[in-house]
Amino acid sequence: MENPQDIFSSNGGCLSDIVIEKYLVESKESVSHVQLACSMQDCAFPLDGTELCIWNTKDPSHQLLILRGHHQPITAMAFGNKVNPLLICSASLDYVIMWNLDECREKVLQEESQLPSTSALGKGEQVEVTFPVLRLAPCDLSLIPNSACGCLSSENTRCVWIGSSVGLFVFNLANLEVEAALYYKDFQSLSILLAGSCALRNRTADQKVLCLLASLFGGKIAVLEINPAALVRAQQCPSMGQSLSVPASSCVLPTSPLYLGIAKEKSTKAASEQRRAARNVMKDQCLVFHSKVRSSGYASAPHVTMFSPKTNIKSEGKGSSRSRSSCAREAYPVECAVPTKPGPQVAAAPTCTRVCCIQYSGDGQWLACGLANHLLLVFDASLTGTPAVFSGHDGAVNAVCWSQDRRWLLSAARDGTLRMWSARGAELALLLGKDMFSKPIQSAQFYYIDAFILLSSGPEFQLLRYHIDTCKDEIKRYKQKSKSKLICRLSTTGAVDMTSLSAVNDFYSHIVLAAGRNRTVEVFDLNAGCSAAVIAEAHSRPVHQICQNKGSSFTTQQPQAYNLFLTTAIGDGMRLWDLRTLRCERHFEGHPTRGYPCGIAFSPCGRFAACGAEDRHAYVYEMGSSTFSHRLAGHTDTVTGVAFNPSAPQLATATLDGKLQLFLAE
Repeated sequence: MENPQDIFSSNGGCLSDIVIEKYLVESKESVSHVQLACSMQDCAFPLDGTELCIWNTKDPSHQLLILRGHHQPITAMAFGNKVNPLLICSASLDYVIMWNLDECREKVLQEESQLPSTSALGKGEQVEVTFPVLRLAPCDLSLIPNSACGCLSSENTRCVWIGSSVGLFVFNLANLEVEAALYYKDFQSLSILLAGSCALRNRTADQKVLCLLASLFGGKIAVLEINPAALVRAQQCPSMGQSLSVPASSCVLPTSPLYLGIAKEKSTKAASEQRRAARNVMKDQCLVFHSKVRSSGYASAPHVTMFSPKTNIKSEGKGSSRSRSSCAREAYPVECAVPTKPGPQVAAAPTCTRVCCIQYSGDGQWLACGLANHLLLVFDASLTGTPAVFSGHDGAVNAVCWSQDRRWLLSAARDGTLRMWSARGAELALLLGKDMFSKPIQSAQFYYIDAFILLSSGPEFQLLRYHIDTCKDEIKRYKQKSKSKLICRLSTTGAVDMTSLSAVNDFYSHIVLAAGRNRTVEVFDLNAGCSAAVIAEAHSRPVHQICQNKGSSFTTQQPQAYNLFLTTAIGDGMRLWDLRTLRCERHFEGHPTRGYPCGIAFSPCGRFAACGAEDRHAYVYEMGSSTFSHRLAGHTDTVTGVAFNPSAPQLATATLDGKLQLFLAE
């Protein structure tokens, strides 16, 4: 018997809190591919072929209990489900024996058991083999305290242990990814580098895992004690001190593009206000000196009331429902049901015209949709009445965005132009021509609470500062006085074209997410003005949309929830990511999207995710499950876009043939 020994990795870093080799024994017979068994406190393995050995983890003397009775090699064994009495069954070609371990220990207390030889064998040449699965065992990381395993969310801790010949793996059943891996060869003091048999058992008392290994070549048998919390923490959270966050956690740096853009605007406003004040200063001088002539009064304020509002109007209940609802602002019901009840359906265009994108306004009263026939339409949220028409593009409108104050509407089209409209009068306020961009604009939105315009063109995204002139000048009404200025531009790693762009506009955030044609998702920190992280191979195909959990002004979520975001790609479903760990937390793939880029959306409460599909259905997933909870029918073609109403439990869908469908909560 060997003393317990701490294990160190091959690179010299101490990993004694991850795995400890508690016991090592050598059998005269080969133990490759023999069945092993573990209980809460005991490990069982065959010794010299016919002897059954029991090792108790609580025995301070580390003495083996050797049970003899088989005349043929033991081929199988298993512990009973009861703790008292603890039973074990062993089988060979000649007998199947049921052992009562308490009685067996009492019989051997009077005599000393002979321990097998533990002479070390020379380590042979390492052979690279495939990864045969030797054993599967449950792994519940929810039993681990959150402080010890903070990288995983509470809904993402249902895992399974996979024991193989080269290592142990923690496989996540939620996102179908390996959360942690422990390779035997990475630890210098481990006695077994290639395993032929494996048994695993979780201990709920101390959240440790017992692993019983048998060597693939030779007769070594080892008992390992594994700390899954330390294993996951070491591999998933190597830089917790530098974690990213969507909500701004620090002030804007003086070198940040955000600071430069705002500082210049403030200085410009201050200078213009000073000039305006200088022009308005009038000297108080007497113009008339005769005592009988009244003063002209140029230096005094007028005494005539030019306008007096009516304050005695009685409410007759004839006001619009929108006006009444805006006064009594109701919170979004957090525990609401999924909107599955079919509501109104309208055609966005007389002919079958594809709906490229849809988005609700921040107050939930309007729904904007971009069409392939170059038009931008704004519907009432109830899809009733005649929509407002915004015309001027010469290509399909592939991006629309409302400003945070709901005064302006941004649209980008395949013609390479970006237009900002007045949402109230459907008038063009700002036009950025295609001569300003090297390639067509893929994504465009307001950013930093309407302070900037953020857009992607080719391999870069641009941050623009803008000024909208709201003065009415009938003589020069055709001359554009609104202007924009480029603050900075950043390119993706590898200079690949961007396929999607996302940032939060409802609150201050320094994070911008960008997807590239090389299947990566890149995180940019505009406070530092550079790329902060890259998620390689985010999907099997390029990501065509990134959707962040932005919430709404009608509901409140935990600050950590805003770090979640969704990505989707053709043929690869939808994935949920956590910005803090840059890991996929869940994989949703129950909806068919094999050839068309269908849209996705987060619910305002953060509990649901919706997506379109090619089977003429929209799918709704709950964040705690990888399978869809609702399948919404009633569409006549591929569902191209989805959008949740930020103020009420409603879901709007758009189809390839130009239909808009509204779903309401039951």
